[in-house]
Amino acid sequence: MTALADALAALSRGEVPWVTVTADGRVTFAEPPAGLLLSGSFNPLHAGHTELAALAERRFGRPAAYEISVLNVDKPELPHEEVVRRMGQFAGRAAVVLTRAPRFTEKSVLFPNCVFAVGADTAARVVDLRYHGDDSERMLAALSAIRTAGGRFFVAGRATMNGVFVEVGQLAIPASHAEMFVGLTEGEFRMDVSSTQLRNT
Repeated sequence: MTALADALAALSRGEVPWVTVTADGRVTFAEPPAGLLLSGSFNPLHAGHTELAALAERRFGRPAAYEISVLNVDKPELPHEEVVRRMGQFAGRAAVVLTRAPRFTEKSVLFPNCVFAVGADTAARVVDLRYHGDDSERMLAALSAIRTAGGRFFVAGRATMNGVFVEVGQLAIPASHAEMFVGLTEGEFRMDVSSTQLRNT
């Protein structure tokens, strides 16, 4: 616990770009993920996350790690005790990378040539003008920056609040960057569970 607490303090001070906690609990600054990340809050971790990780590993032939940014675009920094609580879910199961990179533009710079496994809701935000100041050029520049860093997205379909299932092909992805997004069909993966639902039950 002391090692993780010290690592979190170093991350918060900006002294290290990331902290990796391996499945067996080792805390290291020297082991970046092997090119396949599931980014999220994991509050809580659920079967949708773990099944997507398994499918992504089979598709890309790389071990998957999870990534939690202690910073959020529009929320305060996660308290250290909350980070420690969430990390406990992964003990003995998977590696977790902690960063201060809430945006995929920042994640792709930290982890070049990375595949980011995400839900369709997250992929939709990546190309939603509202998240880019309603500026299409700014959105395209962000996508180009991710592509320049070798970043790609592996997208799992998600059901909307009204029950409509959305796959990657239904997202408003600019044609100029469509090759960055590949996904699973509903027949390949559908799991109607969310962390929000689980917190509210």
